[in-house]
Formats: sequence, C-alpha cells, structure tokens
Amino acid sequence: MYNIDFSNPVKVHFIGIGGISMSGLAEILMSEGFPVSGSDRAASELTEKLESQGAVIHYGQRAENITDDIGLAVYTAAIKEDNPEFARAKELGIPMMTRAELLGVIMKNYDKSIAVSGTHGKTTTTSMITSVLLAAKKDPTVSVGGMLHLIGGNIRIGGYDVFVTEACEYTNSFLSFFPTAEVILNIDADHLDFFKDIDDIRNSFARFAALLPKDGFLVINADIEDHEKITEGAGCDIITFSKDGPADYTAGSVSYDEKGCAAFSVMKAGEAVASIALGVPGGHNISNALAAYAVCDRLGIEPADISTGLSSYKGTDRRFQYKGKIGEVTIIDDYAHHPTEIAATLEAASNYPHKKLWVVFQPHTYSRTKALFDDFAKALAAADDVILADIYAAREKDNLGISSSDLCEAIKSNGTSAQYFGSFDEIENFVLQNCSPGDLLITMGAGDIVKIADSLLGL
Repeated sequence: MYNIDFSNPVKVHFIGIGGISMSGLAEILMSEGFPVSGSDRAASELTEKLESQGAVIHYGQRAENITDDIGLAVYTAAIKEDNPEFARAKELGIPMMTRAELLGVIMKNYDKSIAVSGTHGKTTTTSMITSVLLAAKKDPTVSVGGMLHLIGGNIRIGGYDVFVTEACEYTNSFLSFFPTAEVILNIDADHLDFFKDIDDIRNSFARFAALLPKDGFLVINADIEDHEKITEGAGCDIITFSKDGPADYTAGSVSYDEKGCAAFSVMKAGEAVASIALGVPGGHNISNALAAYAVCDRLGIEPADISTGLSSYKGTDRRFQYKGKIGEVTIIDDYAHHPTEIAATLEAASNYPHKKLWVVFQPHTYSRTKALFDDFAKALAAADDVILADIYAAREKDNLGISSSDLCEAIKSNGTSAQYFGSFDEIENFVLQNCSPGDLLITMGAGDIVKIADSLLGL
C-alpha cells in the first residue's frame, strides 16, 4: 500500500473532496505541506474553506482534472470505476487509495492513534475525548464526523502525540486503519446492504480489534453480547465499561436534571474516582462518557481534567441540537437514523420539558428501512405524533418496494398518531398548523431533514 510520509509531501487529488471526512483529511495534508487538488459536484462551506487555504478545487468531475503531476489520487466509496477521474488516474498509473486507506496511513504519523468505533455514538465519544484532551492542555489532532464548535469544525490540526478519529464499519473501512488504541461502543445490525447479518458485523469488529498492537489497548462496552468473543483475537490490554455494570468502569449515583442531562459518579473497580455532570441529555451519553473516561484515564489524564472536559462538552451539530423556538414550540435536530438511536433520542426527549412530543422523521436508505422496518415502527411509536418524509435514498437506486407511507401505517398500528407527506413544504405547513406552545418538535434523520428545522426558524 502507498504510504503517506509527512516529511515527503506529494500532490494529492481528492475525487469527492467535499465530504466531511475527505475535506478533513485534505486539510491535514495541506497543513503538512502537501499540495492538494480535488473535485466535487458543487461548492459548499467545506470546499470554500479548503480553497481559502490553497486547495485547487474543480466543480464537476472530468478526466482533464487529473494531471500528471499528481502523486496520489484518493476516492470515496461512492466513486465507481467508470468515473472519468478514477479512470484517468488509473490510465496514468497514479497511485490510488480509498478515503479509509488514506486515513489509515495518516495514523502512522502519530505516536498514539485512537479509533472510536461502534454502530452508534462515534461522533459524540470522539468529541468527548477531544474535549478532555483540550481541558488537559494537550494538543491532539482530531477528525470527527460532525461539526464540533469546540474545534471550529470537523478537523483540528494539532501535534503528533495523539490522533483521534472515528472508525466506521461500513464497507469494512476501519480494517484499513493502524490504531494504537480502539473504542468499541456497541454492535447492532446496520448497513445490511453490505453486511450479510449481525454475525458478519460482529466478525468485522473482531477483525478490527485484532488490528491492535500488543502495547495498545481496547476499550469495549461490556453490555455487548458475548463481548469476549469480539476481543479474543486482540493481544493487547482489554478495558471494559458499562452504564450498569459489571465492568472496569461503571456509573453510580445517577440522576437527571430538568433537561435530561445526567450527573453520576465514575466507578473504577468499584471505587468512585470522579463526578461528572453532563451537558448533553440522555442515558446513552453516560455510556459514551464512560468510554471517553476510560480512554483518557489510560492515557494518563488527571481525573479532574477528565471531569472538566466531560462536563464542559455541550454537544455536536445534529446530536440532540437545540435549534430554537417558533411560537413557543422548541425545535431540536438529531442525526438518529437507526432504531436504537431513535429510542435513545426519544428517551432523552422524555426528560426534556414539553407538552407534546412531535417527531419529523426521514428514513435513511431503502435497505435499512426494509431490514429494520418493525424496529423503526416500534421505536418511533414512543413519540406522541410522527410525521414522515420520503425515504432519503443516498447511494441507493432500488426502492425495494418500501416507502415512508408503509412505515406510517405500521406506526399507526402501534397506537401512535402518524402522517406522511410527500414534500417538505407540506410538512412545514402541517407543523405550523398543528404544533402548540410548549410542544417539542424533533427533526430526525441522516439525510437533509434539518432543512425543515432551518426553514421553520428562518435560518
């Protein structure tokens, strides 16, 4: 595999540079003196930021964008072999690698590389670890899959001591990584357009754990079924956490404030070692915080700094993000797009002040909606009223005979009021006519459903 050596910069071209991860990697390389070019369909805040830093970006993907001075071409999973830039780079014999492979070889340039994995919670836990490291006056380099205001975006260029990144299992991307430490937050059935079943997913996480060197460490949720089977191929130290125990790190004396944010004691080997008061709601964030605590404790961070970093963390965009109020209706936006995530978000919302809980949900991909159909209907039924938008197709072309109208009927059969509308305008009009002062409205999904929240608020 091609190697990225920070002491020997070459020109790198990114096919699809506008993605949140691709743009972040481009920014890291530019900071190390690598000339960067790239292409994407349209300009965005991320591409404009890169251009302001010196990147040459083409809008539209064409063969002539690939010049013979390019030393490496990087592409996303969405790019196929018939892409004109991909085909031209291959024709010229330019070394090529996927986004995940690039992220993996970048890791080799840091003393400690921490990869945060799991079906849910990666962005939040990566952000929590970042908050702690900054509270401890460390200088981490960070790549996070969301906009983290603490670092002014999705990337932080720091020193060479610690690199913190998310590690996604989809298409086995994380198997291209070279971590010295890992976190496995949870393992659920997801991305079933790629994985065969839950056993296939568990096998990938076991292979991920086996990547660690003997002097590394793995932090894993003890609540994962048969978690010992996931770690049996790892020859490094294994550290466990659990919200309820038993595990190396657990939570004690848990309480919630009026906004559903938890306060608890961190119990290490049964002894209280720190007190945490979270600034983000939901019981699932206790688990995320325990994972972050375990990582930072192993890195030698003082308990007081870990407590400060975790307590001061106020969230990431699209993770139970307060957007504003309209007519005394509170609007929250959330990225949840899997039944487990939906259940966690609605549990957090149950402790948030409201009269009636409305959810505007946009299912993400036909394959996920079909594979987890009954689970979606059950999870969404925890709301008082559900409004469904059309399924966000993302990379998929075949609708598999499934629709949001079908999901609407299934939610109704679970006893919850539900409506389906074929356009965002219809949804906005319904919300304006039916939500009352004191209600809580959550726009939810991994597509572009946040546009409804922004439009309602005039953002």
